[in-house]
Amino acid sequence: MKYLLRLGRPLARFHGRFCHQSVYSSHGNPRRVAVDLGEKKLEISCGKFARFADGSAVVELGETSVMVTAVSKTKPSPSQFMPLVVDYRQKAAAAGRIPTNYLRRELGTTDNEILTSRLIDRSIRPLFPAGYFYDTQILCNLLAVDGVNDPDVLAINAASAALALSDIPWNGPIGAVRMGMVDGELLINPTRVEMTSSSLNLIVAGAPSSQVVMIEASAENVLQQDFCHAVKMGVKHTQQIILAIQQLVREQKVTKRTPVKIFSAPADMVEYVRKLASERIYAVFTNYTHDKISRDEAINKIRLETEEGLKEKFPQADPFEVVESFNIVSKDIFRNLVLNEYRRCDGRELTALRNISCNIDLFKPLHGSALFQRGQTQVLCSVTFDSLESSVKADIITTALSGIKDKNFMLHYEFPPYATNEIGKMGGINRRELGHGALAEKALRPIIPKDFPFTVRVTSEVLESNGSSSMASACGGSLALMDAGVPISSAVAGVAVGLISKPTPEKPTEIQDYRLLTDILGIEDYLGDMDFKLAGTNKGITALQADVKIPGLPLKVVMEAIQQGTVAKREILGIMNNCIAKPRTTRKDNGPVVENVRVPVSRRARFVGPGGYNLRRLQAQTGVTISQVDEETFSVFAPTPGAMHEAQEFISEICKDDQEQQLEFGAIYTATITEIRDIGVMVKLYPNMSAVLLHNSQLDHKRIKHPSALGLEVGQQIQVKFFGRDPTDGRMRLSRKVLQSPAATVVKTLSEKQSISMGSDNSHTTGTDL
Repeated sequence: MKYLLRLGRPLARFHGRFCHQSVYSSHGNPRRVAVDLGEKKLEISCGKFARFADGSAVVELGETSVMVTAVSKTKPSPSQFMPLVVDYRQKAAAAGRIPTNYLRRELGTTDNEILTSRLIDRSIRPLFPAGYFYDTQILCNLLAVDGVNDPDVLAINAASAALALSDIPWNGPIGAVRMGMVDGELLINPTRVEMTSSSLNLIVAGAPSSQVVMIEASAENVLQQDFCHAVKMGVKHTQQIILAIQQLVREQKVTKRTPVKIFSAPADMVEYVRKLASERIYAVFTNYTHDKISRDEAINKIRLETEEGLKEKFPQADPFEVVESFNIVSKDIFRNLVLNEYRRCDGRELTALRNISCNIDLFKPLHGSALFQRGQTQVLCSVTFDSLESSVKADIITTALSGIKDKNFMLHYEFPPYATNEIGKMGGINRRELGHGALAEKALRPIIPKDFPFTVRVTSEVLESNGSSSMASACGGSLALMDAGVPISSAVAGVAVGLISKPTPEKPTEIQDYRLLTDILGIEDYLGDMDFKLAGTNKGITALQADVKIPGLPLKVVMEAIQQGTVAKREILGIMNNCIAKPRTTRKDNGPVVENVRVPVSRRARFVGPGGYNLRRLQAQTGVTISQVDEETFSVFAPTPGAMHEAQEFISEICKDDQEQQLEFGAIYTATITEIRDIGVMVKLYPNMSAVLLHNSQLDHKRIKHPSALGLEVGQQIQVKFFGRDPTDGRMRLSRKVLQSPAATVVKTLSEKQSISMGSDNSHTTGTDL
């Protein structure tokens, strides 16, 4: 017996190796297929790299190559959900760079990596079979990046190919393309340069039969009809990618594994729950006096009582089966209310909005603030201005791989646990918060002026949540920007549209009947089939995100959702305009101030000080931020007008005018010796100027090693001739030597005078000459 136990671990290793050898041999034939997308060719290959993985594929576009692997365990997970992990990592080597951190290697995850991982997850998750609770990991490895073609869309296609070519149960494949629009013309998978002038950045993932599984878009106020045309064109091209992957699957003769267990509730347990609790559940969902908390409490009370009855009736049932039986019944009742009776659990019509209220200027010290309330979703938004130096600086690897550079507008989204009556760990940021904040930022970015002289940060704090907090953040952010006096081009509003559908019995992937819901609640999102978020102005669309929970949406449903969202968006904008219709003409008195100071090259040394000493002292004492705009112009940012006033006085003090305009080239002036040095004497032409060096070589025709040889002393006045300034460092060029001749001279006298001044105007940009 002991001998067998000792053999257990080696046998397990042998078994694992044997399984991987079979996987390895199944991927032994390298294959490649090409897809023509407009003028570009997308290539998908398999069978060459990472053959121990359940599935592996490489997608190439231009010189950019992305490899994605898929591995899924054969043993069920203890989790009662689909434990899918997608990890997209940027590799410095792929862009020919070395990380600049201390260890010179990739550390942590960047925002762009997290957002791209979410993009891939949302595209592939809906196609896993219901009840497939097996740990599955998708790893995206950038092999090479040419700086022309973005790798994110390639990663979605590679993930689709890797899953389709593996034996993992998955109802794919899918295809994904990016659509751009330049001068009204649609571009398929545009290059990075083309995207800089594109008014649309649309990523659409399509399933077979021209169905949509994911949409992510940002746009510069694109008209609804143009946006819909771009979606249709994108779905059309995804079908070509799907056909290419299907061809690879046929060539590889892929056979999907049969899972040990697909988690589902037994039919007899579900029927028992229907008899036991359906009437009480129906009563809760049709009681319109309930709010989020009371409705959840009522359902949970019925759940506990029903589960006790289930355990008595079915003592051998798994805990999952008990919970899932109740979930199935409550979900069916909720959905049938909408499908058959056109009733929502809060009593609204299918296209009706919740009650909306808006408030601005809540806290005087803030540069801008707004409170947006929609039903039981409440968001507090604040606006903060800072110097352009405070803009987000992307690291060189992200810039090289994704083209993301500095940005002077950002929106940060916070979702504390108390917003849903829960407790939880605070600190840090999770993927959900980052994704919601990025969506709201996309919605507002197009309306921010390109030449705004400040970095703008909008913080969105969700104080109460019952659905669509990201779109509430877009609405509240728009109100706060107008309250802060940012000259935005127009207001932005957002809304979430939901879907309740009924699949065709013969073909579960097809929809037999459906209802679209405007401004969905949290429970409608949870029990529904789609979360379709749309934001924009009265003119067009600025952001759109579609999360789908079923294997695909027909284009007809997508077009109707865009139309229904557009109608609701305009209604919300009308309510917001009643609160504030246009931005404040002037910013608040406690807001920051920016002034430009012109410093001639000749005076820059005095302004900056030795080793930047004057600038550092100015910033430390007054709190201002100084940045150089060009050779002669410095930008001074002050957080308050008071700080700018202090800075003005400081600059006037350190930059007292040396009366250059009164110094005449070739004229003779009386200078006072302030210091004797070995190499010469320090002199002043007038009391408030900085002393300048008169070198020994310019004191006399005779060669001297020390000024004392001429009997010069501190305080003594001598005549010097002015020869302008050194063009390189701005120093005065004076000479006493040239005056040591009998020629008649006229001595000029200078009086103390200060002509330096800085503009005190609090407008965002003023010009001042030193």
